Amino acid sequence: MSGAGSKRKNIFIEKASKLFVTYDKIIVADADFVGSSQLQKIRKAIRGQGALLMGKKTMIRKVVRDLLEAKPELEALVPFLKANTCLIFVKDSVSDIKKIINTQRVGAPAKAGVFAPSDVIVPAGATGLEPTQTSFLQDLKIATKINRGQIDIVNEVHLIKAGAKVGASEATLLQKLNIKPFTYGLEPKIVYDQGACYSPSITEEDLLNKFKAGIANIAAISLQIGYPTIASIPHSVLNAFKNLLAISMETEYSFDAADKFKASASAAAAAPVATTAAAAPAAAAKVVVEEKKEESDDDMGMGLFD
Repeated sequence: MSGAGSKRKNIFIEKASKLFVTYDKIIVADADFVGSSQLQKIRKAIRGQGALLMGKKTMIRKVVRDLLEAKPELEALVPFLKANTCLIFVKDSVSDIKKIINTQRVGAPAKAGVFAPSDVIVPAGATGLEPTQTSFLQDLKIATKINRGQIDIVNEVHLIKAGAKVGASEATLLQKLNIKPFTYGLEPKIVYDQGACYSPSITEEDLLNKFKAGIANIAAISLQIGYPTIASIPHSVLNAFKNLLAISMETEYSFDAADKFKASASAAAAAPVATTAAAAPAAAAKVVVEEKKEESDDDMGMGLFD
């Protein structure tokens, strides 16, 4: 038996080591109340996009520590390798894997002693319970009435608040009402990406925007202090080109790129002149017509008073 156990342990270590070497992105998820059959469904759902690893934290930590010499960035992952933790190794998109995980949740009854992951609201209306159960509901301070031989709840009841421990009476009531208020599945706690760990609520778009903002800040600082960096060089080259172009526009000195700008500027300057020249005769004719019209009006006025 010990030989079989040792063999399984070696197989697990080999598999885990291969996953840590192959993948650079990992979702660390809480697997409380997640059964083996549910894990199998999740494993099938992410096939081709990632891989799932579930095992004893001591073994996983051993695998990580053995790989630290080759991949020292894995050190950032060690604090998050706790009991009942599941690792989802991601091939490409973390957000796609998170969406798949969210679809693989199952309804579950409320069990006494567990902490409620969400609020539990019991709706008003028929319960299907016999009138003999009235005292049980009254003990929970739930207003009821008898309607057509069954108990009706008068008002909506906020039975359990999120984070509160579920009591035995509340669990029994929900079971009697056939209400499964909670859903359980893998709960992402942290995302590991090549040595960086961040909250799963941060999207890849958020990371990209932060990266862009960081590059912009580095470029601005580099330009201000005159210290060239990869981020600032494109801006420096563009500023130098603008200065050369400004000199070329004001002098006879030119180069190929400047010639194009000069030609465009000449065409733009000539266009208003041509428009003005064409409009001048029309404007003059309009003035003459208006003057003649005014003279004609005067003559008509004078004739009326003669």
